[in-house]
Amino acid sequence: MSTPPPLVSRACATLLGTPARTAERLKAGSRTAVYRAVLRDSRSVIVKLYAPTARRNALTEATAIRAAASAVPVPEILGCGTASDEGATALILSDLGTSTLGTAVRADRIPRSQALKDLGGLLGRLHRAPVARSVPRRSFIDVVSALSGRCPSDLLDRIAPALALIADTPDTAPPVWCHGDLHFDNVVLSGPRNTRHLVDFTDAAPGRRESDVAHALVMTAAHTPWDREAFTSRYPLALDNARLSAWVVLITVRCWVHAAPGEDRALWSSRLADLTHQTPHLFRTPRTEGTPR
Repeated sequence: MSTPPPLVSRACATLLGTPARTAERLKAGSRTAVYRAVLRDSRSVIVKLYAPTARRNALTEATAIRAAASAVPVPEILGCGTASDEGATALILSDLGTSTLGTAVRADRIPRSQALKDLGGLLGRLHRAPVARSVPRRSFIDVVSALSGRCPSDLLDRIAPALALIADTPDTAPPVWCHGDLHFDNVVLSGPRNTRHLVDFTDAAPGRRESDVAHALVMTAAHTPWDREAFTSRYPLALDNARLSAWVVLITVRCWVHAAPGEDRALWSSRLADLTHQTPHLFRTPRTEGTPR
């Protein structure tokens, strides 16, 4: 750890009444950054900073965490509020440690099949958390609109059957709290019993359960039928499997769009190609021009 950035020190002093002594950057994006900070009173905390231009902020993430806390273990919110004169916000959470479900799987301490079951069970519990009517929903139209600005038109045309299936299937189930980015490293193992805690609610919002399950399947590379079965075997709510498969296609395309050129883009291209073989009905076959006679 090193000297904390000024914004981290200010957030800790303002929201907790105790400045940070040291800080280590854990993650940084274009509009958010996460630090592990040690305070002057020796407590270790997690400080998440949102830029003023971020689509969401610390307050919206805190709302999601408080809602999730009624259903699943989550970090304790220690402080939340404005952290700069420009409008940056900060969320300060209890530090649960560095052990994640992902590190346990990679170290062969937990079998991958068991980890998928753990994820399915946690997500099912989260989806049972109450959703207040006042919280904005994540709509399918918003997802497609955000994607269309960056996705090649021919690729969107290829997945038109998947988009149509999602759009045309009636929504009979009420919205659920979607985590929005569930994968093995967003589950922290903490306490003497390695209790599974959900973390990182940056993208959490009410939405459709199939979209959230599909995101988890895509981000854990759960492509095979037995991987999906391991995940859904612990997921307690009913799922529309056709809609779920369509969401898997859409989210895979979204990952392809945001992937860096090179190996990362090639990985998502390969996964997209696999889906065209597994679920060909969700893709439009490119037309070939006939040769004039």
